[in-house]
Amino acid sequence: MTRKQATIAVRSGLNNDEQFGCVVPPITLSSTYNFTDFNQPRAHDYSRRGNPTRDVVQRALAELEGGAGAVMTSSGMSAIHLVCTVFLKPGDLLVAPHDCYGGSYRLFESQSRRGAYRVQFVDQANPQALAAKSKLVLIETPSNPLLRVVDIAAICRDAHQAGALCVVDNTFMSPALQQPLALGADLVVHSCTKYLNGHSDVVAGAVIANEADVATELAWWDNNIGVTGSAFDSYLLLRGIRTLTPRIRQQQSNAQAIVAYLQQHPQVKKLYYPGLPENPGHAIACRQQSGFGAMLSFELDGDETTLRRFLAALELFTLAESLGGVESLISHAATMTHAGMAAEARVRAGIGETLLRVSVGIEESEDLIADLEQAFQAALQR
Repeated sequence: MTRKQATIAVRSGLNNDEQFGCVVPPITLSSTYNFTDFNQPRAHDYSRRGNPTRDVVQRALAELEGGAGAVMTSSGMSAIHLVCTVFLKPGDLLVAPHDCYGGSYRLFESQSRRGAYRVQFVDQANPQALAAKSKLVLIETPSNPLLRVVDIAAICRDAHQAGALCVVDNTFMSPALQQPLALGADLVVHSCTKYLNGHSDVVAGAVIANEADVATELAWWDNNIGVTGSAFDSYLLLRGIRTLTPRIRQQQSNAQAIVAYLQQHPQVKKLYYPGLPENPGHAIACRQQSGFGAMLSFELDGDETTLRRFLAALELFTLAESLGGVESLISHAATMTHAGMAAEARVRAGIGETLLRVSVGIEESEDLIADLEQAFQAALQR
């Protein structure tokens, strides 16, 4: 993150209140607003369409991602669904990564079965994978849960040559570490539940557009299908964004310490982290990211019994879905985040039965490593 972006994050939404001069903008909880006269609405008339608190966070999100406009949605999945609703029609082709988030995979597959659009899941590291005629290309980098990194600029260039739009899911990196619009993307989506909020107490999403007219169309459909974010969630999201930089700095530092520990551990069969020089996406990550993030995955060497003992022994890592909060979480992809994928699809994507995904928090790294060590020891007990 540049110093300018860090300052933008810290000052998100501050000093926007013209009525009382509140430094922190107030929460406008009203669902409706009076008209000044017959057929004379104010700037806001109904909070599904527009809300002063949501306006503030949308401007902050657009500024952080370097976009022309942003819309906040009720969840990360509704943000992705909104993009598909606006830009895809029956018969249009969506190209998505074969190792994308399980919820995205489930949405695309189920909508394709209903005839809303067609979907093709591809290995985006393969330059030939995008040869098919497509209308929309979803890029997820690093991917969830294998942290695969693909070249945003190259994929956007190829997609644009084919007449397709590119949308990048930037949830894992956040604008603190990656700027997809500057790399050629047309749209950026976020599950704001994750790093942007950072406290595991909000469910929200966002779409940021590179062009103002596209942002306007997204806002119209956001209201039309009723997936706009609430005022209170907007307020909490603003609060979270202000600490984005120091949170990610600490989380990333902790992640790097844990990666160094796991690299040497005999019970780790395979380790996935873009910061490792041997990682296939390391060189690309160095070009397009300003850090390697705080997400990592590893395959535990053992069977289901070993896995159960390891997870049961953990004390500081919470077995839970989601990511990006100040607390450290661990999840089992096959039965949690990617349970909606068919077993064959998980195999194709490389998601094994002992794969664990870790979202590193801001606790002391020494304590987190000690917790992992005692859990590894417990897993070996017969």
